[in-house]
Amino acid sequence: MTRLISLRSPALAVCTLLGLVSMGALAQDNLAIQGAVCSTPPPLHCPDTECSGATIINQGPVVEMKTRRTYFLDYPCDLKRGEPVTFILSLHGGGSYGNWQRHYFPLLDYKDKYRLVIATPNSPVRVWSDADDQYLQNIVEFIVAQVGGQNIKAFWLVGHSQGGLTSNRILRSDFFKDKVDGWLSLSGGRLGGNPGRSATFAPTPAPGAAPLMPPSAFAAAAALLRELPAVDFSFIYATGQREVDEKGVPDTSDWAKKYNCAARGAAQEVVDTRAGYVYDSSRLNQLRPGWGLLPAPGKAQVFTFPGCKDGRVIADVVRLDKGHTEGLEPKITEELVKLMLSAPGGKLQKEAS
Repeated sequence: MTRLISLRSPALAVCTLLGLVSMGALAQDNLAIQGAVCSTPPPLHCPDTECSGATIINQGPVVEMKTRRTYFLDYPCDLKRGEPVTFILSLHGGGSYGNWQRHYFPLLDYKDKYRLVIATPNSPVRVWSDADDQYLQNIVEFIVAQVGGQNIKAFWLVGHSQGGLTSNRILRSDFFKDKVDGWLSLSGGRLGGNPGRSATFAPTPAPGAAPLMPPSAFAAAAALLRELPAVDFSFIYATGQREVDEKGVPDTSDWAKKYNCAARGAAQEVVDTRAGYVYDSSRLNQLRPGWGLLPAPGKAQVFTFPGCKDGRVIADVVRLDKGHTEGLEPKITEELVKLMLSAPGGKLQKEAS
């Protein structure tokens, strides 16, 4: 027979009450970001393979209240009030969606381990322009208000493809220049010397289809890479080996020279036995390796410029036998997170003081 314990016992009642009070205190100590319900696993998380189209195109459950546009916000569900975090604004590429970006570079899988707060917004026309700037600024202001600028030890922009070009544009603006501690360009252009494109990079456009981005606008964004910004931040460039030409990524960098870095070091190899989550299923029939094929396990080479002034992190990452659109594998994703976290931060903390 099961024995039932009665709470009529005074000692047991006191212990139970103390336990409930302790649990309540812990819950009150956690930070719940307004309008962003935190769950484990994160909402709309893709399975390891065959993520559905409906999931990929979802634009997120969190509403930016001033524009009424939505976005994704991932953070540790056990985040404590006053706990130091790294804040990342992650921008999708042209023609893409926030949830595709969220799984192309799956920071959400490392939010708990590395205490990350990750905002992944969406462009309603799937291409970023200055019409989106206020929306992005509103998201940043909201996160800073909720988490507290004094608790954000570093703020990084991450952008894939046209999202990288957009990161390069906005980090020069009055709003972002005194906030951004680092930029991770995922095939979104390289400051200080851009590699050439492979012959199989650009996919063949559909007959009669208008370009997502006017050629003049793309040319202007690309030209901005050649103008080094008068802003201080760390910079990491990642690319697929197949999307650049046979010369590869230059082993010198004008951005590294700005910080008096030593010569770029030898490659450190990262080996992944698991594939990434996503790819561009609409272009596979074109067999353009530079654009991207099916995701697969693989190797990546990490090159860093050591000894940079003020401890800035400047690095190049080349994913071997990969193109523009195969989602990043787990170990190279984590290695990029580690690089970001090793860089100096503090701009938002300074702004809050």
